[in-house]
Amino acid sequence: MNQDPILAVAVRAARRAGSIIIDAARDLKRLPSHAKGHGDIASAADADAQKAILATLRAAFPAHAILGEETAGTVAAAGSDGAATAYRWIVDAIDGTVNFAHGFPYYAVSIALTHGDDITHAVVLDPLRDELFMAITGKGAQLNGAPIRVSACTALDKALIGTVFPTRESPRMPAYLPLLNALVVRCAGIRRAGACALDLAHLAAGRLDGFWVMSLEPWDVAAGALLVREAGGRVGDFAGGGEFLRTNEVIAAAPGIFNPLRETIAAATPR
Repeated sequence: MNQDPILAVAVRAARRAGSIIIDAARDLKRLPSHAKGHGDIASAADADAQKAILATLRAAFPAHAILGEETAGTVAAAGSDGAATAYRWIVDAIDGTVNFAHGFPYYAVSIALTHGDDITHAVVLDPLRDELFMAITGKGAQLNGAPIRVSACTALDKALIGTVFPTRESPRMPAYLPLLNALVVRCAGIRRAGACALDLAHLAAGRLDGFWVMSLEPWDVAAGALLVREAGGRVGDFAGGGEFLRTNEVIAAAPGIFNPLRETIAAATPR
């Protein structure tokens, strides 16, 4: 996997962004808690990390399009005159920006490549723990070069499930709360750490057994979804299909609890 030239570029881009993020995290530590400058440092780090990623990707693949949280839409390939390209990078320079700004140590760099509707390459870097999660379609998933697999959990009442809350302004919040209430009493535990890509990476490594989220964006889930699939897990939308990048809803889990998790969500979903 390390010999794949596309993955090598994605890793290089993630590492460059990670260095910027770590330097900014040190600057944040020098300020008093909740100092006014925290937001400025976090915003600058997010922008600089994204620039580093985009520069790395464009240098290697000038014909590829790029979609990122900070690009406000898809950036067309160079020389494409706005025409869509079959290859598109989906990037989140800091997944878990609020965590980062507050000094909460749970955030990551997320980079995925899609070809048409298929996610082909994925990198999620936890810069604090120096954990690099990688996946290529058909070639498995790795953590720091070692293969990873999802958990063998087969009972929802034994499962540790991750989630991400909708924002307080989100119109999805009224629909989300019944799902949370239903799953709290069915699972061994619910965890909300605030970084979707990193949650999915931990799911791929067997540290979580399942995950669900509403009101996501493609850059939140693309890389993590491929990690889960290549680690032997299942990923789908709330209807059980594969349109999660379009529907803004995703369920991911070890195979043994995917259906019980989906069925519980379906039963609790407001009609």
